[in-house]
Amino acid sequence: RGYRQQVAQKLRRRELPLGVRYHVFVDPPGRKIGNGGSTLHVLQCLEDLYGDEWTSFIVLLIHSGGYSQRLPNASALGKIFTALPFGEPVCQMLELKLAMYIDFPRHMRPGVLVTCSDDIELYSTGPTETLTFDKPGFTALAHPSDLAVGTTHGVFVLDPSSFSGEGGLEYASCRRFLHKPSVETMRQCGAVCVRGASAPPGSECVYTDSIFYIDQSTAKHLLTFYKEVGTLCCEIDAYGDFLQALGPAATHDYTQDMSNAAADEPGLVEVRRKLYSLLRGTALNVIVLNNSRFYHIGTTQEYLFHFTADSKLKFELDFLPVAFSAFSDRVATSGQCGSIIQSVLEPGARVGPGAVVEYCRIGPRASVGQGSIVSGAHIGPGADVPSGCLLSSLSVKVNGQVRYVSMAFGVEDNLKKSVKLLSDVQSLQFFGMGLLECLTLWGVKVSEQIFSGENTCLGLWTARIFPVCSTLSESVRMSLKMLHAVRHMSAFELSGFQLLSVEEMLTYKDVEDMLKFRKQIYDEICQQRQKEKSDL
Repeated sequence: RGYRQQVAQKLRRRELPLGVRYHVFVDPPGRKIGNGGSTLHVLQCLEDLYGDEWTSFIVLLIHSGGYSQRLPNASALGKIFTALPFGEPVCQMLELKLAMYIDFPRHMRPGVLVTCSDDIELYSTGPTETLTFDKPGFTALAHPSDLAVGTTHGVFVLDPSSFSGEGGLEYASCRRFLHKPSVETMRQCGAVCVRGASAPPGSECVYTDSIFYIDQSTAKHLLTFYKEVGTLCCEIDAYGDFLQALGPAATHDYTQDMSNAAADEPGLVEVRRKLYSLLRGTALNVIVLNNSRFYHIGTTQEYLFHFTADSKLKFELDFLPVAFSAFSDRVATSGQCGSIIQSVLEPGARVGPGAVVEYCRIGPRASVGQGSIVSGAHIGPGADVPSGCLLSSLSVKVNGQVRYVSMAFGVEDNLKKSVKLLSDVQSLQFFGMGLLECLTLWGVKVSEQIFSGENTCLGLWTARIFPVCSTLSESVRMSLKMLHAVRHMSAFELSGFQLLSVEEMLTYKDVEDMLKFRKQIYDEICQQRQKEKSDL
């Protein structure tokens, strides 16, 4: 519902192409099925909606779900709606994706282009070079990368006789696909190449993956497979489990390898074997983009680096220190203030270097520390957000009433980590301190009841530690008091508050109220812009 509301709002503002059909499809209820399972489910949804007509469509499929535990400020409203520091109104990842791929459809036969919501592919080609998606099977983009990058991505083993490594764009034959291989495996399989003449002599690279296209015939085979399997009982990876079956040198060895699997599930090996049998012999065509870069902004560290440091992405997309925001003359807005995106800063407000502030109201004399991320918050007068803090506010519906909760962590805290035993909770770190010590300072009794969900997943994500408040600014104030208690080893009692975990905040979130707050900020910025124009 929240995704559909945001797309509808963009269409009303004419921020998206109007001659396109937009759909939001949710995974079926039950077990997680991974982005590969989601891809298959979307094909089923398209057929349910359009019948055989879907086979004539050119489809852009953006995987946009997930908990976003490594970038929690995107958890509530989706990574595809991550704001970027440029544009008036600000550009979000959805608009950037459409802009990056705007030339593809005219050179694409009916089929499905699969991409993720937190990566950016930038490339340069010659004036007569065109990216064409018209071959049977799969067609993938490939980017030259250091070998270390290849260990965390998919790597193509290209036929060396089919490309030179020169020029902006080449069409190459791919013998097989490796999923997050070791450097040794890359060398053994012949994936390591010597960079072109423009690079230092002898420098090595591998060609890594990003987006890929499935032609219509292959997509229909995949849909038939999905119907035959019925309900999926495991997570399928669209990259590891589809692409590793392709190419003349592919083997079935990967079907038993669980090292890169999302979970060690009994049914996964059988599903992989069936996929391998279905896709074996299918072509994997590769478009080698020799002058390209692949960027990922799905973690707090990547997000802060690309938005505020001297990153190549910041230079190439011309990211601004202040994007579509309203502030008084007495607010520091130099390049040292970090990145301010669609926010209102009142007199005396300060944003430290290397920090990102989005969709916020920062009160008089309030400050945001260095290297922090603050999202959707109303920070009251004189409040101080410490350095290295992630603060993100959500509206929630509790007993039919709109309430507010603000999560606060260190930007380096691991929200994906969990333990099974209460005795191991001390290994969880909150803002540089063991969680048990923090709970003691907050007067929270340690028991399995302070964790939501399954009792086998005890972690920061499921810890019921954030107080429910009646106003947005009050929720921020309470969470900042929690941080103050941890930083100064002083007590701050949470007894008397209803406490929610991040997991529960997302379950109870009130999307309408969060979008309403963003709209208020948007309108106020527009009013200030109008006033500035009339004053001139």
